[in-house]
Amino acid sequence: MTEANLHKEMSIFDHLNDLRTFLFRSAVGIAVGAVIVAFNIQTVYDKIIFAPKNPDFITYRMFCKISEALCIEKIPINIINRSMSGQFSAHIWTSLIFGIIIASPYIIYELWKFIKPALYEHEKKQGLTFIFVSTSLFILGILFGYFIITPLSVNFLGNYFVTDEIVNNIDLSSYNTLVRTTVLANGVVFEMPILIYFLSKMGLVDDKFLKQNRKYALILILLLAAVITPPDIISQIIVAIPLLILYEFSIYVAKVVGKKYGSDIMSNT
Repeated sequence: MTEANLHKEMSIFDHLNDLRTFLFRSAVGIAVGAVIVAFNIQTVYDKIIFAPKNPDFITYRMFCKISEALCIEKIPINIINRSMSGQFSAHIWTSLIFGIIIASPYIIYELWKFIKPALYEHEKKQGLTFIFVSTSLFILGILFGYFIITPLSVNFLGNYFVTDEIVNNIDLSSYNTLVRTTVLANGVVFEMPILIYFLSKMGLVDDKFLKQNRKYALILILLLAAVITPPDIISQIIVAIPLLILYEFSIYVAKVVGKKYGSDIMSNT
């Protein structure tokens, strides 16, 4: 009897019920995180969200230590609110986004429980590894987006002037969108090796395919870097380098999965 025969037969209703359970528990986890943030919203804004617009932000200090030419003297932007419900909406959305980040380890744990029934017995034993790696990559992407991409974007756009007659009074929603999109986008993008792992298991991609299409991946990575960074070549290179490293690591993941999957097929025939 093969491992595949040992899988529990599940109807479509069983899968839908498991999906509903996964979504409900994830929503509860996000809600708990959101409530924690909601009751500390002023600290979140003053110490985290607005920090990259201050010249003494840790990233700017590190750049200044590398070279005096990279020192940031000021970022001439003022955050304003022009909508009656603007600050209330910012409070709600910021709480939800931070709730997702705080609850991400729990969400990934629930995701593992959801996909676990479809795995082989020896794969089910890798649960802790999956949770640890997935969470680490997501948090690493969040940190990269916050400490690298966000300050680069804020500094570039905040100091960009077509004429001195224009003052940068930035709407709160615009600033929030920049920070939230940049941070979350990097968190998701850093999950690339996990995505490649499952695509390789399903036989949709392999290491040869990824190697053959490396040049196209490079173009896509550069385009992605151009989208999520300010329009200067230095910022794009800073973003592209870790994405290229992730792609090369994904090739290694696909190669390992291919060997393991191939050996499983041979052993089950």
